[in-house]
Amino acid sequence: MFKHIMAPVDLSHKATLKKALTATGDIAGHYNTPVTYVAVAASAPGVLGHNPKEFAATLASFAAEQAAKYGITADSKPLISHDPTIDLDDTLLKAVDELGADLVVMASHVPGLADYVWPSNGGTIAAHARASVFVVRPD
Repeated sequence: MFKHIMAPVDLSHKATLKKALTATGDIAGHYNTPVTYVAVAASAPGVLGHNPKEFAATLASFAAEQAAKYGITADSKPLISHDPTIDLDDTLLKAVDELGADLVVMASHVPGLADYVWPSNGGTIAAHARASVFVVRPD
């Protein structure tokens, strides 16, 4: 059914990803579909790495952990952006096309007042991606 799953992750908020990661692993295992875990960061030093190379290694390690945990094939794709806060949606949409993903599984949050003014990342990806998008709210 699905040929390639893209799972955007923000590793600085792992605790809020549990439900989306479980859904990703379950779907990938059920359909024997490879997953690419995608994360976006700036080139400046951050909590996930002092430079893009360290950030890539952190994401690759995370993808390997997910592959082992769920018994799936997984890869990683670190994306570097000048300003991830501003460029996040466009960067993720470009990655969907580059990867040829036909399903995006991503975590979201419970909508609040701000979501009526500014669209959520999940909502923007769902509205503009050429792939199916499964937006998973946390428990």
